[in-house]
Amino acid sequence: MKQKRERLEVIHDILKSIQNAKSGMKPTHIMYKANLSHQMLDEYLKELKEKEFIIEEKNGKGKTYSLTEKGHKYLDEYKLIHSFMESFGLD
Repeated sequence: MKQKRERLEVIHDILKSIQNAKSGMKPTHIMYKANLSHQMLDEYLKELKEKEFIIEEKNGKGKTYSLTEKGHKYLDEYKLIHSFMESFGLD
């Protein structure tokens, strides 16, 4: 059985889900892709907005989220760290 995800991995999963969307992603889709409860998703989205990793856009159909440059940089750096950990058998 797989261990519980670390906080950084959850953030990665959220940002990666949003990155893969062509024109922003709705919260429900993020919730399913990142495998989070509604409450946990709200907490993470709030934090990611405050820290400017994502931007929230409101339209007639609700909200969508897109990555900022900082969010893209996080994904790039996460990939480097993950590769480093794998190379030493620490994953």
